[in-house]
Amino acid sequence: MSRTTFDQLLEAGCHFGHLKRKWNPAMAPYIFMERNGIHIIDLHKTVVKLDEAAEALKQIAKSGKRILFVSTKKQAKQVVAEKATSVAMPYVTERWPGGMLTNFPTIRKAVKKMANIDKLMNDGTYANLSKREILQITRQRAKLEKNLGSIADLNRLPAALFVIDVMKEHIAVKEAQRLNIPVFGVVDTNSDPNSVDFVIPANDDASSSIELILDTCCKAIAEGLEERKAEKADEAAAEQQNEAEAAPARPSRRRTTKARAEKQAEAAAEAPAAVETPAEEAPAEA
Repeated sequence: MSRTTFDQLLEAGCHFGHLKRKWNPAMAPYIFMERNGIHIIDLHKTVVKLDEAAEALKQIAKSGKRILFVSTKKQAKQVVAEKATSVAMPYVTERWPGGMLTNFPTIRKAVKKMANIDKLMNDGTYANLSKREILQITRQRAKLEKNLGSIADLNRLPAALFVIDVMKEHIAVKEAQRLNIPVFGVVDTNSDPNSVDFVIPANDDASSSIELILDTCCKAIAEGLEERKAEKADEAAAEQQNEAEAAPARPSRRRTTKARAEKQAEAAAEAPAAVETPAEEAPAEA
C-alpha cells in the first residue's frame, strides 16, 4: 500500500510545474502534459517515487544514521524546521555554509566555539568583561546559533541529504555527490533529476506540496526509529535471558553449610579411635 494517494498529491498542488520555456528536457519522463504554457507533472510517477524515497529513508533511520534536511527557500523554512525537529534530525534553513560537508571538521570547530561561549557565560567568566566585549560575544553567539544551531548535534557526516529545490541548493548537492552521500530531492520541471539519487517529481514552490511530501517522508523516518527502538529492546531482553541461562545455579548457603557438617561427621565416624598407651613406668631406684 502506497504512503500517499494520487488525490492527496493533486489536492496539495504537487502537479504544477514551471513555465514550458523554463523546463529542463531531462524532466521529460516525469511530465504528463502542458496546459496554458505550464507543464503538468505526472502524479502517478510521483506516488511511486515518493514511496521509494520514503522506504529508503526508513531503512537509513532504522540503521541509526542521520539525514540532513536542506531548504533555504522562504516558503519551506518553517515546515522543514518543524518536520526535521519532530524526528530529531539536523536541518539547514539559513544560508548553506560552503564546505559544510567537504570541510566538516572546520564546521565542527565553529559549533564547539558556540558551546564554549555558553560554558564561559554560565560559569561567570564574562562577568569581569566590559559591556562592549560582552555585546560583541553575544552577537557572535547569535550569528553562530542562527547558522549552525540546528546542526549542533551532528557529530559526523550525515548518511543522506534531503533537499527541496535542487537548483537552489546546488552547492549542497555537489558536496554530497563529491562524498558519495545519497541525495533525496523534490525536483520540479526546471531542475535536473540526474543530480539526485532519489527523485521526487513535484512542485517545489507551493508550501502545501512541500508539507505533504515532508510529512510522508518524516512518518517513514519515525517508523524506522520505532523499529530500531523495538529491535534494541528485544536484543537486550535476549541478552539478559542468555546470561541467566549461562550462569550456573548456585546452591544456597544454608545447604552448603549442612552438607559440610554431614561430611565432617562421616569423617569423624570412619577415623579409628585413638588408643591411649600407658606411660612407661620409671625404673625403680636401687
